Amino acid sequence: MLPWTFFSSALSEASNSLVNNANLISKVYFPRHIVPAATVVVAFVDFLIAFSMLILLMAWYHYPPGWQMLVLPAFTVVAFLASMGPALWITALNVKYRDFRYLIPFIVQFGLYVSPVGFSSSVIPKEWRFLYSLNPTVGIIDGFRWCILGGQSPLYLQA
Repeated sequence: MLPWTFFSSALSEASNSLVNNANLISKVYFPRHIVPAATVVVAFVDFLIAFSMLILLMAWYHYPPGWQMLVLPAFTVVAFLASMGPALWITALNVKYRDFRYLIPFIVQFGLYVSPVGFSSSVIPKEWRFLYSLNPTVGIIDGFRWCILGGQSPLYLQA
């Protein structure tokens, strides 16, 4: 749930960032991509706080992490980059087409159902796995699950 919450909050908040800060952007010159990038960084800080709570709960319930936790920073960097790209893209669409902001919550809601948040990617039939793996959050969520559960959840790698 952690990587999906990070991705969805980064996408939702960044989409309206340029429109909401139009008065600042029109008065002071600075690179415009800083504003949506700052909202993604704020979502990342929220992610780090929630992740520290997860680590505390793992310690409380005596669930030791495996060696797979050493790979988790790589999945975290990929999650950051995978949220930055669509966030910048949707921000640009929202500036160009102002009614696009009403579509963004539906896109995020649909993304929740097509991402392996409540289910494992192994339930997807083999003939649909390539199309399914085009979702940027699939590999990230499966990677987080593999790292945190100590390899008990399979890590599907598209060959």
